[in-house]
Amino acid sequence: MTSARVEKERAGTEAVPDGEGYQRGLGARQIQMIAIGGAIGTGLFLGAGKSISKAGPSIILAYAVAGFVIFLIMRALGELLMYRPVSGSFSEYARQFIGPFAGFVTGWTYWLFWVVTGITEVTAAAAYMTYWFEIPQWVSALVFTVVLYGANLISVKLFGELEFWFSMVKVTAIIGMILICVGVLTIGFSDAGDTASVSHLWNEGGFFPHGVGNTLMTLQMVMFAFLAVELVGVTAGESKDPKTVLPRAINTVPWRIAVFYVGALIMILSVVPWTAFHAGESPFVVAFQKMGLPAGAGIVNFVVLTAALSSCNSGMYSTGRMLRDLALNSQGPRFFTRLTSSGTPLIGTTFSAALMLVGVWINYQWPGKAFDYVVSFATISGMWAWIVILVCQIRYRRKSDRGELPVSEFRAPGGVWASVFALAFIGMVIVLMGIDKDARVSLYCAPVWGLVLAVAYLVLKRRNPEAAAFSRR
Repeated sequence: MTSARVEKERAGTEAVPDGEGYQRGLGARQIQMIAIGGAIGTGLFLGAGKSISKAGPSIILAYAVAGFVIFLIMRALGELLMYRPVSGSFSEYARQFIGPFAGFVTGWTYWLFWVVTGITEVTAAAAYMTYWFEIPQWVSALVFTVVLYGANLISVKLFGELEFWFSMVKVTAIIGMILICVGVLTIGFSDAGDTASVSHLWNEGGFFPHGVGNTLMTLQMVMFAFLAVELVGVTAGESKDPKTVLPRAINTVPWRIAVFYVGALIMILSVVPWTAFHAGESPFVVAFQKMGLPAGAGIVNFVVLTAALSSCNSGMYSTGRMLRDLALNSQGPRFFTRLTSSGTPLIGTTFSAALMLVGVWINYQWPGKAFDYVVSFATISGMWAWIVILVCQIRYRRKSDRGELPVSEFRAPGGVWASVFALAFIGMVIVLMGIDKDARVSLYCAPVWGLVLAVAYLVLKRRNPEAAAFSRR
């Protein structure tokens, strides 16, 4: 690449953030909580029970290893973000470093991921409301969707404020559980005080009670618990000070995982033997019950409700940005580029919210296998975003090392080799999904969606050649 081309790249990189039309309304406090909240979801509060029953105490090691890989993914994303902090980052980077078709696939796949996730989470949130109130689920689902939709249209600052408080609830619940467990272990209060011991981690059949193989099989469930951690990348175009805030948020990933996943599980499994946990039960609820704290069920229900609403809120936010990014690159309808006076993507957010409501209605009317298949696809589509991030970081690093692109201010440790390792790990998880009959359906859905996108891209390319051009932003 010539020096003139390098300067052009530099100029384009610096111009993008100011030319997107968004308002930089997300401050450091909100970005930090969005980053924290993205790593804590229903996968921990509800799904961990199945993982514990399958792997025993070794699930702690599974979360630690998977958390390390997540950190590598986030540092790879951070390197790209500091090179070019744009909203809709995944599809933009795919378009620039892999090709227009990759950007098309990534944008529409990540959009679908959040639409499907929004449908399932708002449905779940409505179900959680029946714990306290006898109201039809469709009423709660409608109210939640409309409220979150309205909040996302008012301003990005309000979205960030909602995410801040949703995340605060989740963080407070986990820290509270850890402190209670510490008290049980040291002071011995509650019904579990006489039996609580760190030795539960190795005395109940050993650290690997069902063997290393079963622990490996839980990696897919563990990785799914981290889906949406990459959401902080979508906020890049609307952060007040992305060059400072985003690296700080990404660098907190290790301690977040160490405290909220590894730390919480060590405490819970020390207070209550792993044999007391079963699939379909929240480990937090079981722990509260064993400690003689029946109010714990209501507390966890409230926390899971906020986790579901947080996911819906994130879905509203990210889908509108993804559709606008596609439209700006002629890979989606032009009307998705429209912004409100407050800088939010009106048409894209409205379209996605409408689909979420339709999906909720379909789920209520026909809660059958077809919908389960669509939901299972969300897992593989979320991992696709991670794969794209890693491949783009590898290609960017090689170009920047050759002097063809400016060097990022936030280089990922381990460089290309760290990303290659993370890709290999994700590949292993996908293989494990193929072995597990319950998770295999995700792999069946992916080729179907890929074929749909390939046909759509060919039609779009024929009607509008600009769709096959590299990024013009």
